[in-house]
Amino acid sequence: MTLERKVLSTDILIIGGGTAGCYAAYILGQRSDYHVLIVEKANIRRSGCLAAGVNALNAYITDGHTPQDYVDYAKRDAQGIAREDLLLSMSGRLNEVTAELERLGLVILKNEDGSYAARGWRNIKINGENIKPLLAEAASSQPNVTVLNHVNITDYLLENGTVRGAYGFGVNAPVFYEIHAKAVLIATGGASGLYRPNNPGFSRHKLWYPPFNTGAGYAMGILAGAEMTTFEMRFIALRCKDTIAPVGTIAQGISASQVNAMGEEYEDRYDRTTSGRLYGTVMENREGRGPCYLKTAGISQEQETDLYKAYLNMAPSQTLKWLEDECGPAGKDVEIEGTEPYIVGGHTASGYWVDENRQTTLRGLFAAGDVAGGCPQKYVTGALAEAEIAAEAMLRYLSDETFGNCAEAAHAKIRGFSGERQYECNRDDTGRKPDAVRSEEDDPGKKLEYEAYLSNPPTVLDIDQAEDAMQKIMDQYAGGIRTDYRYNESGLREADRRIRLLQEEIPSLRAETMYDLLRIYELRERLVVCRTLLAHMAARKETRWHGFAENTDFPKADPQFEKYINSRYRNGQIEIIYRDIRTGKVTA
Repeated sequence: MTLERKVLSTDILIIGGGTAGCYAAYILGQRSDYHVLIVEKANIRRSGCLAAGVNALNAYITDGHTPQDYVDYAKRDAQGIAREDLLLSMSGRLNEVTAELERLGLVILKNEDGSYAARGWRNIKINGENIKPLLAEAASSQPNVTVLNHVNITDYLLENGTVRGAYGFGVNAPVFYEIHAKAVLIATGGASGLYRPNNPGFSRHKLWYPPFNTGAGYAMGILAGAEMTTFEMRFIALRCKDTIAPVGTIAQGISASQVNAMGEEYEDRYDRTTSGRLYGTVMENREGRGPCYLKTAGISQEQETDLYKAYLNMAPSQTLKWLEDECGPAGKDVEIEGTEPYIVGGHTASGYWVDENRQTTLRGLFAAGDVAGGCPQKYVTGALAEAEIAAEAMLRYLSDETFGNCAEAAHAKIRGFSGERQYECNRDDTGRKPDAVRSEEDDPGKKLEYEAYLSNPPTVLDIDQAEDAMQKIMDQYAGGIRTDYRYNESGLREADRRIRLLQEEIPSLRAETMYDLLRIYELRERLVVCRTLLAHMAARKETRWHGFAENTDFPKADPQFEKYINSRYRNGQIEIIYRDIRTGKVTA
């Protein structure tokens, strides 16, 4: 199969039309006349982590608290491995972006006095089934924003160490895309599917984190030589058994405690951190006191009805399970379990190493949301805040006199700038004239790479088998569900050896369709993330986050590892970089 070649040009390219990507486009549309192109491998109306909706905003500064309180909470939960500068710049905007969501049409539940209905000191309740369509509409309705759905981006377009665009292909049509941009925002999701999941076979994609978030943004940055941080801080969700529905709605919504099979509350035996609650559940099961539950039996009829409604907004399978069992949470405690590990910067500190403006170590590339590292516990509103910070920084970047065309031309496209000159240009497919005319023969390598998969002969190993092999390797040797999330150095070495062998098989895989090609690149992305994760886990010779990262060779925390563990991929090797904890501003 030969792919049709399309060359597009834009001022700002946003890769990923999820939470952060849509909000960044909205902000750029509100504050500038730059042309913005969002490229999304699904459809922005229902893509990303908010695809099915959400029933609370988990990052909000309620009355009586300050942004610094949120910083302190997030740092404590991360056992000190978090960037205070990033947390503070994010938390200072949480309430502002929440108010903007409400102006866009999000229904936020209110108390009788008109104040937001809180769920704990940093959460507020919402009716959020339509939160993603609202964000998608806010972005796509901007006159200078173009959305390109069903296009999968795989690699950055680099010129002299600066990111100048990206390469990708159509998910539904045989088209090769070469996109040129003056600034790029990476806003893809984290990485799921690295490990064998709770539910095998037909239900293997019933995960806590979206199965279509495969670490694309991470992999692109790793392969391009960007500095990455804290991949070893894996996130393992504590969830309702079988349905993998969130437990926070129960734990915080009705103050349900965690109990073992004897009815004993066990949380006080362990750290009351996110990882500690998971660790306690794992240990209670290992020591024969499981299964473990959230204590809901005996709650009021009103509370039970509220739980039914809440889960219909975000995890309807849990409500359906209660109805099918003919026994709701008021009649029986809700069993809980841990999921497989994920790499996700919205909950932990994993991702790109960025400065306070969310610019990565690659010039011209900014990051926001789950791919941006150093800033844990950002959730939905934190992702929006980072998107706004990155959008503002990109506007400054394009106005820099050292970048591209004259500063006056760039300034004139930012709303509120007082310069007299106007920027004029002809339009192409995306609304802007390419910087240079490029011939059909320019940079054919990536196009030929895509076409090679579509031309490969059939092989013994297919995509499903390769994915299963990867998940089995990670589960057995790198601290998956099978080992209660425990691992050691020899196991990590064996995992890395096997993952590298599996990577060598990828170029021979055959794609019958464009969807097959998508799945091959999703597998490639996961394998790249696996190798970086393994290197980070091996470099942290301690157990800092019981439950999330249980290193049996080093079972205790070690003060000398109160550092950021970063990495950079060079010449096929992963170079580990140790950086000291800092509380002030940090440049990338």
